[in-house]
Amino acid sequence: MKPAPGWLQALPADRLLAEFSLWSADLGRLADDIARVEPHVDIFHVDVADGHFSPALLYFPDLTAAVRKVTAKPIHVHLMTTDDILLDQIDQFAEAGADLISIHAENANADAALARIREHGLATGMVLQLHTPVAAAEPFLDRLDMLTLLGTLIGIKGVGLDDAALPRLREARKLIAGKAGHRIILASDGGNREHTVPNLRLAGAETIVMGSLAFGAPDLAARIAWVHGLKREP
Repeated sequence: MKPAPGWLQALPADRLLAEFSLWSADLGRLADDIARVEPHVDIFHVDVADGHFSPALLYFPDLTAAVRKVTAKPIHVHLMTTDDILLDQIDQFAEAGADLISIHAENANADAALARIREHGLATGMVLQLHTPVAAAEPFLDRLDMLTLLGTLIGIKGVGLDDAALPRLREARKLIAGKAGHRIILASDGGNREHTVPNLRLAGAETIVMGSLAFGAPDLAARIAWVHGLKREP
């Protein structure tokens, strides 16, 4: 199963997108959990961490291939891996069914990695850690479809939003508006809670990576209606 061609351009631009992180799904009943939430999902988010670049150990290609078999929603793979395995990981997750692959600005071979993603015919993304200046993404903007700013330390679940997250999103929004000749989706990942999401949207986020905020919602339809209704600063 795959999304239709042109899926990226077809994503709504007039509301906040809901990107569901499969890190927070019920991994013991993954297919069932995907089916449960799928009507409300714009993008499924798959975190991949090697235990070195990031302290966590997360998702692997075969598991991503299993996700691909049960959903036609776009799959965004976020690679948190060291430089020496990055290109090989791109190849493996492209084969597993990713539609969008994001690499880190902190990867020394980010330039080659973006080229490799394009070789596979996939959408390209870049992620910035909290300590990385937003301006570090500027040289890559003409090759990006998504720019993600982490609002918490990398690879750590359940941490509160850092104070720097909102001004960084505003800076990134201005950077994209001033340089990009095509649509670049601005994403917020980490620290997305009921009390933080409205301000993240105001600051410029166009998609938020939702973990327990989605999978743990007592009324998912109401939660997503709320997400869709949040407004951005003019």
